[in-house]
Amino acid sequence: MKRKRFKPEEISKVLKEFEGGKSVQELTREYGISPASFYKWLQRYGGMEGSELKRMKQLEEENLKLKRMYTELALDLEVAKEVIAKKL
Repeated sequence: MKRKRFKPEEISKVLKEFEGGKSVQELTREYGISPASFYKWLQRYGGMEGSELKRMKQLEEENLKLKRMYTELALDLEVAKEVIAKKL
């Protein structure tokens, strides 16, 4: 089964409907999400507007890219140190 990616605006809409009085069961059935996903969204994004949520997702993606870059550079540094140590 293919996973659906929800846009920040959609996540915000679901959370606002929950705050408006809809039950978790209704929302999970209507949007096709699991209760675990809903509660994770609620914990992570509760009280945020769509624009704030969108910005947070962008920052998370940027953070992930930076972590990958750091890991690659750290590995390159280790390899360079080993090569230098072998030459000496």
